[in-house]
Amino acid sequence: MTKLRHSRFDCNPGCAVEATIGLIDGKWKCVILFHLLDGTVRFNEIRRRIPGVTQRMLTNQLRELEMDGLIVRKVYPQVPPKVEYSLSPLGRSLEPVLLTLKQWGDANIGLFTGSSPQAVPGTADSADLTRPIGKSAPKEPGRPDRQTDLPAGRDGCV
Repeated sequence: MTKLRHSRFDCNPGCAVEATIGLIDGKWKCVILFHLLDGTVRFNEIRRRIPGVTQRMLTNQLRELEMDGLIVRKVYPQVPPKVEYSLSPLGRSLEPVLLTLKQWGDANIGLFTGSSPQAVPGTADSADLTRPIGKSAPKEPGRPDRQTDLPAGRDGCV
């Protein structure tokens, strides 16, 4: 049975945002698209540029991006196989979004890496920003600790 890739959108306010995020969600899709902004890139070059991605995950993300029409995959009939990826016109239209994400990340990366944390008004207090990523906040009374107080199962799910 094939998995539905995208749900039907009902065009409520925010529908366009939901549709866009539905296309670019995935841990590596935006990163892949960002690297393709430079032009045509072969599979192994993408792997070198994104060292944290496994070959299987990269393959899956590239297939989804191709199915959604955001990238173009060109296979050359030779041994060993040569495969190149580039942005489609639709994928190229995401360039301003990707560059804005990069600009925002460059301006705010210090908030998340532990270097020179600063509180951002209206988001979180500075105590939360100084905690290393992956460390949980002190347990609040009456609130279960995710790691120890929940019943056994997948991540505490029953």
